[in-house]
Amino acid sequence: MKQILEFLASASVMELATDPKVLFAAAALFVLAALFRWKYVLLFLFGVGGILTVIRYTHARGGASIDDNLIVFSAGTLAVAVVLIYFLFIRGD
Repeated sequence: MKQILEFLASASVMELATDPKVLFAAAALFVLAALFRWKYVLLFLFGVGGILTVIRYTHARGGASIDDNLIVFSAGTLAVAVVLIYFLFIRGD
């Protein structure tokens, strides 16, 4: 338990997003959520994954200006938010 807490305290968000243990745990949680139809867990995983993807893509565009990166980040985050709002509030079960 002490090693897990030390790992989480010393790691950054992007290091955690690329760590194989964390990716395996997220994949296992996704499979369980899909099998048991846990809508909120699936949407949470989609939201976190979508935002991390937008951040990585924006950060990878090192040659682009700050304004271009801000537009891409804003549009990507807005797209993820629209999907989450649709599934949480608009679409009924």
